[in-house]
Formats: sequence, C-alpha cells, structure tokens
Amino acid sequence: MTRTTLLAACLLAATTAFGQTLPPPQNVLQLQASGTVEVQQDLLTMTLTTARDGSDPGTVQSQLKTALDAALSEVRKTAQAGQLDVRTGNFALYPRRNRDGHITGWSGSAELVLEGRDFARITQAAGRVQTMTLGGVSFGLSREQHARVEGEAQSMAIERFKSKANELARGFGFGGYTLREVAVNANEPGFMPRMRMAVASAAAPEAAVPVEPGKASVVVTVSGSVQLH
Repeated sequence: MTRTTLLAACLLAATTAFGQTLPPPQNVLQLQASGTVEVQQDLLTMTLTTARDGSDPGTVQSQLKTALDAALSEVRKTAQAGQLDVRTGNFALYPRRNRDGHITGWSGSAELVLEGRDFARITQAAGRVQTMTLGGVSFGLSREQHARVEGEAQSMAIERFKSKANELARGFGFGGYTLREVAVNANEPGFMPRMRMAVASAAAPEAAVPVEPGKASVVVTVSGSVQLH
C-alpha cells in the first residue's frame, strides 16, 4: 500500500468512526477583555543589612553572626504573624583578591527582612535595631488583599468580554454568539511591580522610619473565542 493510499484509508476510518468529519470553523471571533482594580498597597517589606571586612574569614563570619543575632533578638520582641514576619536574607562571605589572584582579605554581608501589614510595628522595630542599617523599603499587596480585589477585577473582565462579544456580533450582522473556549489570567502578587526605595544611612535609635505606600493595580484578562450565529 502506498503512503497516499494509507493516508486516505486512515482518513476514511476516522470519518467512519465518528460518523462524519467536522467542518472547518466559520464565523468564529477571537477577542479579549481586561478588568483592572486599583488598590492601596498593604504589605511593607524592609531589608536591614550589615557588612564586615577582615583578614580572617572566621572572624568576619563571627562578626556578621553576632550582628544578625542581636538584630533578630530585638525584632522578635514585637513579631506577630501577618503583621510583622521576620526572616533572614542573604548571608555571604567572599575573598578579596589582588591583581595576582592572591587572597588579601575577606568581606561579608548579612540581611534581615521584616515584612507584614502593620507598618508602624515594622518601622519601629527597624528603628530599634542598632547592629544593622536600613538597606531598602518596598511595598506590595498581601495575598488576602490581592484575592479580594482579584474577584472584582475578574467580574469586570467577564462583563466586558460578554459586552464586547455582543457588540461585535451585532456589528458583523449576527444576532448573537455562543462561547467556544475561554482563558482567564490574573497577575500574581509575586510578579507585581513594587516601588523600591534604597536608603544608605541607618535610622536614629528607636525612631520609626517614615514610609508612604502607593497603589497597585490588579489586572485580570479574559480571552477566548466565540461562535457568531
């Protein structure tokens, strides 16, 4: 049996198995619509940092550990789940080399991250830390806030999709449409743009660091195809 004959036989078998071949799609419209809700950022992240230099790596590491332990001990006094969560960040130790590649000393750094929804609690805790300095501030949305607003954005996107489908169906001279397939996509908190402010100097002892959050946009997009009729 030749290849052409075999292909024809397979197509015939498929046609017989399903009763009839499906006609190519006609009068199918592809479209998408988005819903956007702006909301106040309710999540604050503050990063505290410290750096040490020395000729002995063990000494540098010990100094970093001492500074980090002291900062942890201080901020844990007011830590509370969801309001002020504490975690360690990057802890690095690396050699300094001269032009010949020989080690001339060691440098290291450590980070402590404070994050939560209680801005006053976080900024006051950061202000009490004496062994680390403020390295950065960022704002975002908590998962609870994002989930609440996402529902509003999704409803808005669906209504806009339906309205656009009806409008286009009438514009093309059809009486209506039926939904063929649809996809719903929403931006996640971890991928949302965040405003970040670098701070070079430490805060005054026990002084709350001034912060001002902005707004974030939660976007849900509905895309798919409809059958015009």
